[in-house]
Amino acid sequence: MDSLWFAYPLASASLFLIIDLVFWQWVDPRYMRRKMVARLVLFVLFSMALLNGGLSPLFPVPDGLGPARHTLATLLAIIWWLFGARALTALAVVVLEPRIGGKGHLLQDLMGAIIFLVAIVAAAAYILDLPVKGLLATSGAVAIILGLAVQSTLGDVFSGIVLNATKPFRVDDVISVDDIEGKVIEIDWRSTYLLTSDGSTVVIPNAMAAKTRIINLSRPDHFHSVVLTIELPVRLRPNLVLDSLDKAIQGCRELLAKPKGSAVVKRSGLRSVQYEVTGYVKSRDRRGAVSNQLYDLIYRQLNASETIRQNRTQLQPATRALAALNSVSALRGLSNEDCLELERHMRLSSFPAGAVILPQGVVPESLLIIESGVVSVDIERADGLCELGRMGPGEVLGESGIIDQSASAVRFTARTDCLVYLMDAKDLEPWLDEHPELRGALVGLSRFRAQARASMLLLHKPVEIEPGGFLNWLRKSVNRTQPPV
Repeated sequence: MDSLWFAYPLASASLFLIIDLVFWQWVDPRYMRRKMVARLVLFVLFSMALLNGGLSPLFPVPDGLGPARHTLATLLAIIWWLFGARALTALAVVVLEPRIGGKGHLLQDLMGAIIFLVAIVAAAAYILDLPVKGLLATSGAVAIILGLAVQSTLGDVFSGIVLNATKPFRVDDVISVDDIEGKVIEIDWRSTYLLTSDGSTVVIPNAMAAKTRIINLSRPDHFHSVVLTIELPVRLRPNLVLDSLDKAIQGCRELLAKPKGSAVVKRSGLRSVQYEVTGYVKSRDRRGAVSNQLYDLIYRQLNASETIRQNRTQLQPATRALAALNSVSALRGLSNEDCLELERHMRLSSFPAGAVILPQGVVPESLLIIESGVVSVDIERADGLCELGRMGPGEVLGESGIIDQSASAVRFTARTDCLVYLMDAKDLEPWLDEHPELRGALVGLSRFRAQARASMLLLHKPVEIEPGGFLNWLRKSVNRTQPPV
């Protein structure tokens, strides 16, 4: 009992207070829990020093002390209440932070203000022996006057408390409030700050946000909608259009399987019919890219469907083959005479959904051109079948067997009913010798697909599962004990 703080309790209490202030300022905020434990320990030691010096925070300072010691003791007793309020506030922050998030401080600030207000009133009552009832009555009257003066501000404050408690949105959420869409960057006592798409900041009072319909575009966070509106001539049969739109949806690999995308007739007029295509993506940032991809797929599927319908009506099957040739980007440099010559070697085949168009590991004997439908590109691996992409009208298959007679590295499967044109390699070989630019285009296409395939395989790298058991533990232990070479 003759340690330093029992011999000099007031000096020891002052030392503990200084240590707490220095420790709290210099330790990294990442170690909040450790700082919290250290603050509680210092608060306990601070309390022990005061009690050993004959001071109690629940009673006024005794009059037997000298003027200097009496002033120091009174100051330390008042600080005890503030020290305790600060420790309790920090403890509440550590406990509540996992639930309310580290970016929304409104509720934390409110709790801290209430705790410090109680501590100040208690210090005035117990240490300074002030008439707390009269003080509370006076402060109540002052609070009423101030409340009437800042009524709108208080409305924003309490609305902010409600928003923080109910959490219709959080910081970094994208919301729409009163037709204003933006990303939430801050929520303070009075307002919510949104960052709009054009880079400007919109300040919305919390009272307005609490009374207005709020659309949170970031929740649920596991899928986001992509909605397209397509307007087509009324002469097109809706059944064919809806079938093409459904194939376009299935051809977009980034769209989620659940919820499933859909296409419906939204409105019909005398000259046009409006269709609405809805799909869902995992990331909101991908909506723009997926929308552009969907528009391209819809155009290709509708173009193929329109070509089929027109040629069935006009009974001109050659036009279908020429349209398929013109839809291939690698063949667009050919003249009309070349296309007519190629057309003689083309034959049309149909593949039902689920049929394998070109197996993996087999040398293609024909060059294939997709006229309509969606083709899935898969690769067989030890851990199962992996989908690398999807193909649609105007894309070619089997170029590896034409340029170097190599086997197909992937498997092509009809995801929907498909119509595919085939041109035998033996018929194309002499023709390609006369057109080296076409062979070069097929070689470039093969290299591009090989690079894309390698990139996709890196993204779909299987997770290695380490074997468990005693032998695996023993092997790891032996490897750790071996000296480095």
